[in-house]
Amino acid sequence: MRARRHPTRGDNLRRALAQEAARIMAEHGVQDFLVAKRKAAERLGVTEVAAVLPKNREIELALAEYQRLFGGESHVESLSAQRRAALAAMRRLSEFEPRLVGAVLAGTATEHSDVQLHLFADRAEAVTLKLIDAGIAHEVTERRVKFDAERVRPFPGVRFSVDDHSIEATVFPADGIRQAPVSPVDGRPMRRANAFEVEALLGETLEPPAAPPPDGAATEQAP
Repeated sequence: MRARRHPTRGDNLRRALAQEAARIMAEHGVQDFLVAKRKAAERLGVTEVAAVLPKNREIELALAEYQRLFGGESHVESLSAQRRAALAAMRRLSEFEPRLVGAVLAGTATEHSDVQLHLFADRAEAVTLKLIDAGIAHEVTERRVKFDAERVRPFPGVRFSVDDHSIEATVFPADGIRQAPVSPVDGRPMRRANAFEVEALLGETLEPPAAPPPDGAATEQAP
């Protein structure tokens, strides 16, 4: 029988950094994992950073735990409002086969998180024209998306608001629905949810979300 491994000082420091990074993301609106890690290291006076920095997945788990302990009903209400805004945007842009991704889908979004959508169109301009025709103020953006260790590509996008929630939509080619980019959290293909799946999330019992499963969720495959 293998002897139980006791946490080392490095393990405890790594856990403390993950918890502090999670707190910073929850309370101060930091959405970038690396920025949160560096701020946490600075706050805890850690100078030998590289060896003990937690993985993004460890921070996400710590964030889910923080929200469970301290977010309570306010987090549930905030997440539900973000998902409703996502669904409204998805219905408005239904011809572009929208998919919800990121923290709002995972359930770890803070009140500062953008609602992230993936859209699919042969021409990115079709999305902006749709918003213009609908009288929706928007900003044209660009987002660098990672598919693997060697492929990082820029894609056009749009930013607009629904019920005071910021929507960040990235526009992929029409066939981009068949291959999801990798998640910045765990390096696996991003989970994507269509409008029916978001409706199902909104219909579930409103309880504070549990920590995400260690292995992540399966990636949606387009027909």
